[in-house]
Amino acid sequence: MPIPTYEKMIAKQTLNRVKEPHMPFDWSINPYRGCFHGCSFCYARATHKFLDMEADDSFQHHIFIKENAAEALERQLAKLAIKYGGHKQAVARHVGLVAIGTATDPYQPIEGKKMLTRKCLEVLAKYQIPTTVTTRSPLVLRDLDLFREMNIVSINISVSTLDNEICRRLEPGASYPARRLEIVRQLVDNGVPAGIFMAPILPCLTDTEIELENLIRAAQQHQAHFVSPSVLRLAPEVKGWFFKMIKQYDPHLLSAYMELYPGAYPNSAYVDSLMNRVHSLLDKYGFKGEAPERQYSRKKVARSDESMSQGEQLSFSF
Repeated sequence: MPIPTYEKMIAKQTLNRVKEPHMPFDWSINPYRGCFHGCSFCYARATHKFLDMEADDSFQHHIFIKENAAEALERQLAKLAIKYGGHKQAVARHVGLVAIGTATDPYQPIEGKKMLTRKCLEVLAKYQIPTTVTTRSPLVLRDLDLFREMNIVSINISVSTLDNEICRRLEPGASYPARRLEIVRQLVDNGVPAGIFMAPILPCLTDTEIELENLIRAAQQHQAHFVSPSVLRLAPEVKGWFFKMIKQYDPHLLSAYMELYPGAYPNSAYVDSLMNRVHSLLDKYGFKGEAPERQYSRKKVARSDESMSQGEQLSFSF
């Protein structure tokens, strides 16, 4: 694989408000833009458009490093701490759930050298901010010491298939699925809540009954606390690149994908049928609850409603 180009950038702020109403977290942190893993289906490819770049392989080979990510995060939280008289519990309650790795993997290889994710975790630990982390990388195990000190809601390991060939072709820079399952086991063995993001489920590739059951069974065998499934979404900026990769992988699949994806999602009949099968398998293997961050989100809404009924008014601006 080509050696990536790394470019430094200065972030005005590290915590970014998540405006999508269906997301279970309030804020996101992404210390990097672009990702060495190069997943062809990654929706974050579209973010390179904001940098006057394309959603092609430049996403994998031109990576931006937010050199001041931890310092900017500290400034944001320190400002809020002043507002609340130094009460960290009030700060954590006000901020709510923070998700690291929503766009690009926070543990891609450059993290081993730059340690931006670890430095951000240290700040979040200081203020006991509820945190989730999503990754495909075994480098996450480096920070076990920090996770034990933090208010960790979940560590989410993305695994969409057990097929090494599919993984290598469509996730060229990521670790193999078996290694990711071992990450889950090691995290759980060390008392860290961890599970599988079964995402994305790829139509015509990883959506067969055998594929789905094998992965869910493997998650159970590796002590995953949860399995959270989602089907492939193809934003317009990503669709062209993904279709190009599918054509290279198996030209016969291209027409099926073009028919199935007139927009960003497959038709509802396909999605409903797929999810019914997935949830039946989840029940079969004892995965009956939601991912912890969605449970946290519901509890947060209930607490917020109670607080507001008592006249508590909260605001947060930078």
